[in-house]
Amino acid sequence: MADTLARPPATDIHALPPLAGARSWIVTDGKAGDENQCVGIAETLGLSYEIRRVPARGPFGWTAPWGPIDPREAPGRARGALAGPFPDLLIASGRRAVPYLRAVRRATGGRTFTAFLKDPRTGHDSADFIWVPDYDDLRGPNVFTTLTAPHLVTPIRIAAARAELDPRLAGLDGRRVAVLIGGDSRHLSYRKADMKRLVSDLRKLADAGCRLMVTVSRRTPAPLSEALRKLVLGTGGFFWDGTGENPYVAMLALAETVVVTSDSANMVSEAVSTGAPVLLFDLPRTYIRHRRMFAGLAMAGALKPFIGRLEPLDYKPIDATPVIARALAEAYAAHRGAR
Repeated sequence: MADTLARPPATDIHALPPLAGARSWIVTDGKAGDENQCVGIAETLGLSYEIRRVPARGPFGWTAPWGPIDPREAPGRARGALAGPFPDLLIASGRRAVPYLRAVRRATGGRTFTAFLKDPRTGHDSADFIWVPDYDDLRGPNVFTTLTAPHLVTPIRIAAARAELDPRLAGLDGRRVAVLIGGDSRHLSYRKADMKRLVSDLRKLADAGCRLMVTVSRRTPAPLSEALRKLVLGTGGFFWDGTGENPYVAMLALAETVVVTSDSANMVSEAVSTGAPVLLFDLPRTYIRHRRMFAGLAMAGALKPFIGRLEPLDYKPIDATPVIARALAEAYAAHRGAR
């Protein structure tokens, strides 16, 4: 399924001649974490892009990344994820997108440059360019690694949020603390003890005069969401309950400190890109590879454990998005030059 064509603002990377006028697709199964990473790279490159979402359910999804695509979605069909003229550049993420990337490579004879974010699980030669976090094991001549992940919290978005304050947040007095809450996943589940500890530690901040700006996810356990909502309403903060636009970027733009749960490496990557002190609420059974990333950020002076109090941290913003985008742009230029 094709989504609306987007033309984000250009950056200095966009000035590279091979990227001028390049058409791109973003191919995922619609999972927000995967799609946002791809969009962050495309926006940083200043590309026009179409979002193509592949089916997330059914037998073809079950056999991904090794299996075939749904024949109804095949290249040349009038409808489907691969309908229409092929792009110059395809950026994909998520295992269900791998067979579709493979189909485009085959249909174009390699003319379309393919980039994959995260390990495709089918080898380093599955795409022309692959990005993985440092903690992943995949390596190869076309594999690029960084400590943190690409994301949508770009300097342009942060600057815009600071220039035009969200009215829901502008009136908060005191020290503003963004609180980014994840939720249950296949790696871990929030226990009652975890939820009680988190709410208790956040209450200590509120009692000290901090104004909590809380956002939860669809994965957040309902009891935790309700407890946080009550805490915020009783202490003069802001709680995003899913209605209206999520002021996620605005919260990060205004935050003097960020508290984030350890189940989401993506949210931690976004938090450290702001330069604000990042406090990590540790959950038992946190993915061991994510712990490697957190250790690296702690060594860089960007992150400390959250134990119910603010911590001073002074570091330069850590943002992998433009670094990955430039590496991809250089690989794309080499690909075009070779052809």
